[in-house]
Amino acid sequence: MVSLVVMGVAGCGKSSLGSAVAQALGWPLIEGDDFHPPANVAKMRAGVPLVDADRSGWLALLGQELQRHPGGAVLTCSALKKAYRDQLRSALPGLRFVHLELSREQARTRVAQRAGGHYFQAGLVDSQFEALEPPQNEAGVLVVDATQTLAALTPQIVHWIQKASDANT
Repeated sequence: MVSLVVMGVAGCGKSSLGSAVAQALGWPLIEGDDFHPPANVAKMRAGVPLVDADRSGWLALLGQELQRHPGGAVLTCSALKKAYRDQLRSALPGLRFVHLELSREQARTRVAQRAGGHYFQAGLVDSQFEALEPPQNEAGVLVVDATQTLAALTPQIVHWIQKASDANT
């Protein structure tokens, strides 16, 4: 079975799309932000960008979470760098990624408009774009326009992931 990571910078819509796709597929949703250790949350709440060392243990935990769902799961995770995606792939070979693309300005606007309570600060959006290594030439990646509606994106992604699952059976 193939699992899926919905990835991209903050504000791209990972949680909304991940939830919609998981529901459509009947798969569990793993919200990556829920697995950050308290030290990472404290840094982001303080407006301090995470570095590779901050993400390593978090990514290992997410890989373990994916392994717990052999029937497939949808993970929301920024997965900004190829090394991060490769770490997740090493935990679950055949893992697929949907990259939600949007502009820096669109991401800033969306993060600034979030309902209160989210620890990710709008000032951190630039650091995500600086860390981002777009996955355009990587196998098993679908790149989509994050400004499309969930109604447009969800069936497109469900069809893509079902084709991938069928190819692996």
